[in-house]
Amino acid sequence: METRALAGSRETLVKQGRLLTKLGSLPVVVFADGDDVFAIEDRCPHMGFPLHRGTVECGLVTCHWHHARFDLASGGTLDPWADDTRAFDVTFEGDDVFVHARIDDEIGRLHRRLREGLEDNLTLVIAKSVLGLIEHGEAPDAILRTAIDFGTRYRSSGWGAGLTVLVAMTNVLPELADDDRAVALIHALRFVALDTANHAPRFPVAALPGADLPVERVEQWYRRFIDTRSGDSAERSLRTLIDAGAPLDAVERVMVAAATDHIFINEGHTLDFTNKAFEALAALGRDDAGVVLTSLVSQTAAADRSEEGSEWQYPHDLVALVARANAVLAGAPSGGHGGFTGVGELAWALLGDDPEASIDALLDAFHAGATDEDLGRAVAYAAGLRITRFHTQNDHADWNTVHHSFTSANALHHSLQRAPGPMSRRGLVHAALRVYLDRFLNIPAARLPVATTGDLDALTRCFEVQGEVDAAGNLAYGFLQGGGTRAELVTTLGHALLYEDAEFHWYQVFEAAVRQSAAWPEGSAESALILAGFARFLAAHTPTRRELPNVIRIATRLRRGDELFEDDDAGATG
Repeated sequence: METRALAGSRETLVKQGRLLTKLGSLPVVVFADGDDVFAIEDRCPHMGFPLHRGTVECGLVTCHWHHARFDLASGGTLDPWADDTRAFDVTFEGDDVFVHARIDDEIGRLHRRLREGLEDNLTLVIAKSVLGLIEHGEAPDAILRTAIDFGTRYRSSGWGAGLTVLVAMTNVLPELADDDRAVALIHALRFVALDTANHAPRFPVAALPGADLPVERVEQWYRRFIDTRSGDSAERSLRTLIDAGAPLDAVERVMVAAATDHIFINEGHTLDFTNKAFEALAALGRDDAGVVLTSLVSQTAAADRSEEGSEWQYPHDLVALVARANAVLAGAPSGGHGGFTGVGELAWALLGDDPEASIDALLDAFHAGATDEDLGRAVAYAAGLRITRFHTQNDHADWNTVHHSFTSANALHHSLQRAPGPMSRRGLVHAALRVYLDRFLNIPAARLPVATTGDLDALTRCFEVQGEVDAAGNLAYGFLQGGGTRAELVTTLGHALLYEDAEFHWYQVFEAAVRQSAAWPEGSAESALILAGFARFLAAHTPTRRELPNVIRIATRLRRGDELFEDDDAGATG
């Protein structure tokens, strides 16, 4: 952008009260307000209305479209929903009036506006901030850091759905089309704002003062306090463990052990949130571990425990079956020796209607040399097949049941790759039996897709009308079977997801499907069936009103300088 431009003459400014010019392509208005002269961008940052058509009084200009008010000296708004506009310096050379660009820390300003957008739950401000940061070359990890800091600080109950969506979308950014990456971050940040709205801030518990305690003792304390639902005591124990310098993989094993001391807690969300927190730390670094990981403690302690529910006790005593299997898996100090080739076959065995047979198949695979990664991938694939075979005769709400099983199994699979261990391995039994309990949602089972060709445009059209569940699955599967690449299909599915007013669980399922499909060879039936399952899931929930994508389109057009006030359709969304 140019740094200086002639706006006109002092005489005209005094006579008309304003001058119009441009700095590069940026419209600028110079206002005379009494003896003071100011220059700001000539577009309302809310919807692009020309501010020279507004009213100037007492150092403020009021936009005539939505009545947002702006300080002429700084460009700051008195109505935060409208966002700030740019201000410029004004100089005189004889009768000529010049405007000059101010040298600002634009990236710092955009991060500040992003935090303000999160604070006030202003989607348009969030969207414009993210688009601006990406345009200025800011890395997604920097945006992630701002949002993680905000989300862990301003939600009294700690880590929530918003941060989970944020990390999930950050994980899949490389799989998305270039134009969709900023959109994915905006979707996720909107969830962080929603998740923290009207919450009190969180006040983390400090580590024990100057304690020089054996690590093993603090680990025992943490698990004991989670078991007895003593949240503050557990948090202090965990913070002490982290501040003592315990390696992150050791901390993860302790936290997953506590989460698997009881069965499938909080419908699998606790395990998924824990996994996402450690994935966030992979980007942020260990220095943030104390704040990030302790944000999980209160909900882990308070989580529902499935052994307290009747379905795990009758007609089959699954709690006793868990104990039997855990004695085997947790009793072995290390995972299998490798060389196991029956991962896919094991997954299908887990879909049977006999829980004893399912667990025996899991244990047999372990004894045959299956690694923790092998077992985690098999359980996740079995859970994914429940979605691929989910029959539309089921209640629509039952999609929630099968997706909980899949996303938690995906989380366990990744945790076992980072921090394998006998205590974490117990989660495999919980996940396998959750897959067993979901069997009625595959009775009758939807037919597996058999198409050998599929068109991505036709797949996209499935998301435009209701009821195209089976068609979407067939088209996705057929595209891959016909020689299409996984990358092309994932990009298409990601774009379709981001074109909707997606809900929390949709992002979870998409990320799990992308990552689990990538755990299998390109062109394999396993990879194709997992993505076909997500295509079915998305088709079952679309179309939506698509309000969020429209806000993002408005933000994009504002960044380009489009004159939205002349667009009849724009006013309905402003």
